[in-house]
Amino acid sequence: MKKGKQLIRFDWAMKKLLRNKVNFDILEGFLSELLSQDIIIKKILESEGNKEDIDDKHNRVDILVENESGELIIIEIQNSKEYDYFHRILYGTSKAITEYIDEGEEYAKVKKVISVTIAYFDLGQGKDYVYHGTTQFKGIHKGDTLNLAERQIEIYDVDKIHAIYPEYWIIKVGKFNNIIQDKLDEWIYFLKNGEVQEEFSAKGLSEAKKKLDEIHLTDEEKAAYKKYLKRLRDIASAEHTKMEDAKKLIKEGIDEGKEIKEREAVIGFHKNGASIELIASSLNISKDKVKEIIENNQEE
Repeated sequence: MKKGKQLIRFDWAMKKLLRNKVNFDILEGFLSELLSQDIIIKKILESEGNKEDIDDKHNRVDILVENESGELIIIEIQNSKEYDYFHRILYGTSKAITEYIDEGEEYAKVKKVISVTIAYFDLGQGKDYVYHGTTQFKGIHKGDTLNLAERQIEIYDVDKIHAIYPEYWIIKVGKFNNIIQDKLDEWIYFLKNGEVQEEFSAKGLSEAKKKLDEIHLTDEEKAAYKKYLKRLRDIASAEHTKMEDAKKLIKEGIDEGKEIKEREAVIGFHKNGASIELIASSLNISKDKVKEIIENNQEE
């Protein structure tokens, strides 16, 4: 596969460009391929989670949209590891549900929420690179799946219980092996590599190729984009430093633990009358080290 033209990062585009109505076609294409249905975005909704924050220290970007069917779709890009990220996903869907129902409205007005996570870290344990989660009620004795009654289907215009509850999509970008098997893979290839190949035909990618070329950015946008990339590098560097510091502390702790155990073993041998030569040979340390430990213990 030939190397495609490098485009701007999708997370920055989502933060700055894709909120503009003229660029909805890019997000619509991505969501259409992911959800296997034609998605038309009605509007971008604002919430605490996706408001612009110049002091944002987190390595993530999210956006909340409403499609023409009235469904709420949360798209979040997460760049660094968070152990409680599954809890964050749950909180995000729950918050969207409660924010977008008016006080006093009946429960039937609860909006369907679809949560889409594009993860650039290894979230959880799993071999696949795309996961889909829905809610089902399984019988513990008969093993059947609980379904809606015919009257419920007529009233609410849904045919499955899971169509009422939130659903979750997780794309683990790092697990993708760059082998294209379908249109969604073309999108994931772009998310991973920042490139759109000439032969790609997934919805929204031709628009992305045109609109997400850095050459089309204004001078102000280019400056903002470079600043964003620097912030990501700074965050990555800080996380790397924290990781190395943690490794050092762990090593020091292990070394200290070894010394304590070694000291206890020498003293134990010595109290039981073992010779210095036997202690040194048994613990694979020098005789001088054995003598030093014994002398220090006597001084204490």
